[in-house]
This record gives sequence, C-alpha cells and structure tokens, in this order.
Amino acid sequence: MTDTQLLFFNRSHIFIKPLQNRRFGFTRVQKYNQFFSSGRLSELTHVEVQSLKARPRIDFSSIFSMVHPIVDDVRNRGDASVKDYTERFDKVKLEKVVENVSELPDPELDAAVKEAFDVAYNNIYAFHLAQKSAETSVENMKGVRCKRVARSIGSVGLYVPGGTAVLPSTALMLSVPAQIAGCKTVVLATPPSQDGSICKEVLYCAKKAGVTHILKAGGAQAISAMAWGTESCPKVEKIFGPGNQYVTAAKMILQNSEAMISIDMPAGPSEVLVIADRYASPVHIAADLLSQAEHGPDSQVVLVIVGDGVDLDAIEQEISKQCQSLPRGEFASKALGHSFMVFARDMLEGISFSNLYAPEHLIVNVKDAEKWESIIENAGSVFLGEWTPESVGDYASGTNHVLPTYGYARMYGGVSLDSFLKYMTVQSLTEEGLKKLGPYVATMAEIEGLEAHKRAVTFRLQDIEARQVSSKR
Repeated sequence: MTDTQLLFFNRSHIFIKPLQNRRFGFTRVQKYNQFFSSGRLSELTHVEVQSLKARPRIDFSSIFSMVHPIVDDVRNRGDASVKDYTERFDKVKLEKVVENVSELPDPELDAAVKEAFDVAYNNIYAFHLAQKSAETSVENMKGVRCKRVARSIGSVGLYVPGGTAVLPSTALMLSVPAQIAGCKTVVLATPPSQDGSICKEVLYCAKKAGVTHILKAGGAQAISAMAWGTESCPKVEKIFGPGNQYVTAAKMILQNSEAMISIDMPAGPSEVLVIADRYASPVHIAADLLSQAEHGPDSQVVLVIVGDGVDLDAIEQEISKQCQSLPRGEFASKALGHSFMVFARDMLEGISFSNLYAPEHLIVNVKDAEKWESIIENAGSVFLGEWTPESVGDYASGTNHVLPTYGYARMYGGVSLDSFLKYMTVQSLTEEGLKKLGPYVATMAEIEGLEAHKRAVTFRLQDIEARQVSSKR
C-alpha cells in the first residue's frame, strides 16, 4: 500500500480509496456529495491506524514565502505598513492603527447580549483565578531555603480573529487570564469593521477584562506589529490566540527572530473527536460534529463509534439535514470532506485511538462517561456526558477555548493562567546552610573542572572558618 492509499471499510466490504495529501472523506451527505470513510480499528494494521492521526496538510513553505515579506515590511515601516496591508487585504483604510481602550466610550449592547458575556466573564474569571497557586518555600537542608515565585509577563499580545466570524469569546478567553496575572500592557489585535471601527462585542469584553490597547488589524501584519512594536503599537513579549494559516506562520517566524517573542502554542485548524455509543442521540452527535466543521473548510471532525447498536443511518440523516440548514453549511461540508469515522470494539479501544489522535476537543458521549476520565491522556479539552456539548467550553463554562490542535495535545496544554506568568526560583542560605551544603557543591564543581565555581563556595567557607577562629581568641 502506497502513501496515497489507505485501507477503509464500509459496513459490508473492504475497499481501497485513493487519497490526496492523505485527506479523508466523510459520510455521504446527499446535497453536498460528501463521504464518510470508515474503518474498524481492530481490523486495521498498526501503520493504517497511525495514518489516521494525520491531519490535512498545510504547505507552510509557500505560506512562509508570502508572510516573510510582510513581517520584514512591518518591522521597517511600522504603522504605515500595517495601514497598507489592512487596506490591501481587508479593504479598510485606517486613520488610526491603535486605540487606547481607556479613551474609548463604552459600547451599547442589548441587555441579553451583555448578560451572556457577563456570565461568561464571571465563569472564566472564577476558573482561572482558582489556578493561582500559593507561594511555597522549602527548607531542603537546615539553613538552605528554596522557593518558586510567579511574576506576570509584562506585555502580551492577544489575537482575536475576524474574517468569516467575529469572535468576542476569544477576547474573553485571552484577556481574562492576562487580567488575573496582572500583565501591565495588554494589546488586543482584531481586524476592523468595514468602516474602520472595532466590533462592539469585542470592545465590551476588552474593556471589562482590562485590555490597554486595541490594534485594528488582522493577519500577519497584526502579529508582526505586536512582535516588533510600531510608532503606536507597544511591543509585546508573548503572543496568544488562534488564527488562519498566515497568522500561524507569522507567529512561527517571529518566535525564531530578533523580535524576541514567545507564542502560546503551535496551532492549526479547529477539530473535534466524538466518542459515541448506542445511548447517544444522533441529533446531538451530528450537531457536535458540525459545530466544529462550521469553523472553516480546513477543520477536521472524527467520529468514533463504540460497540454495537448505533443507528448510523440516523446519524447520516441528521448530518445531512443539519448541514443543509446551517448558514455556514458550505464551510461545514468542505470540512466533512476530509474527516472520517472509525469503529471501536469497546471504550478502551476507542479512548486508546483518541489518545493517539490527540484531539483539540474530545466529546465522550457515552453512558457513564465520567468513569472513563482517568484513562484520557491526550486532549486539549474534554466534554463528558450527553449534556456537555463542546459549545459550552467555547463560550461560558469557564475553561479556556484556546487549545492545542494538529496533535499537539500530546505535549501541550491549552491557555491557562500559567500561560501569562513566568516563574523564578529563589534560594537563600544561612552561614550554617553553606557550611552543610558548600563542601558537596565544591566537590561537584571540581569534578566538572569549574574551578571558579568551586572558589565561589570555598572562599566563603574560608571566611566563615576565619571568623570563627577569630571569635574564639
């Protein structure tokens, strides 16, 4: 079997389906001519199962070649460059690139909208505040005290996408932990509206959560402006937030540049893996899959069917019905085109595959879902039980929705309070402490051939001994 082929199973027979760039199909949805490629995990080879964890490929080499000139131009021309790219890409002519949030009037929102964002803010704030850890101090030996202290990152940049969907929820997810951490300068970048204004819901969230500046730009130019700093945009030390492939490329380029910034995590298109058994509602399964598919055509959704008795026809019909009625159904249908379904004999096999795939979002829609939590190892955020849609985490349960994608959940966690903090270790020794520990340090330094390290200890030990001798006279 070649790299462009993968063994798939439908319900009655085995067939080989050629793949382009290792992309997968999804269940046939009649209106959109989509296909639901499926396989039984127990019958696939190790190589075939491993292949299933591959995401749709992004050609970053060509994207880098487009983004690099933007990054360099913003570095050289600052605000003028940001204005030019905003006019070119967003068709908006900016008079002012950056707004000081304190100088902007409070936006007017409908009472119901305001209440929704207030509830979300309160839950997000409570959950992230609870992540604050008490400072601890440990005396490892008598007179040798060590501790770890937290300090906020001084200036941070928050990227809130615009484009095909406005995402004020992302403004909350990023600005609330920055507020709790105590970051002094918080720059929020978001594409402007056609009249050059800021989305009023984004502005409301920014004001509520202590954002100091709003950069009215999106794309690679916004990331570059925050990384380098411009005449009006403060330079930041770490950049957070999801974005398209150009935003991701800019973050990747700039974290390895003279801009000296860090980023929250590698990121890719949004994704969800749903584990479902015969007790799960086909309506809920379809809605959960489509809630991620509607993000964009490059999103990926995966369905893991556990055990027997699942009504696959009902799931297919619901996907078709719901997709046709979605305002963003065209995006969803394209995403379904490279997604897939697998069959697991039991929950152990299903979760084992999920741990291999390492999804951004994992929905466990099975009977007694909570009992499986302990064996889930790799996921950005987990949603347990039939009454826990992924949407609650996206908006208002309190957990953060800025999460690792593309399989990076194997080694990264999502944005948290710690993402906005840096930690320093502090140690202090008494005279007695150095007398106890110093000889061991001197021995180790001598073994490594670092004489100055040894002397930094032994000279002090000699001073202590000399003083003790002098005091006895």
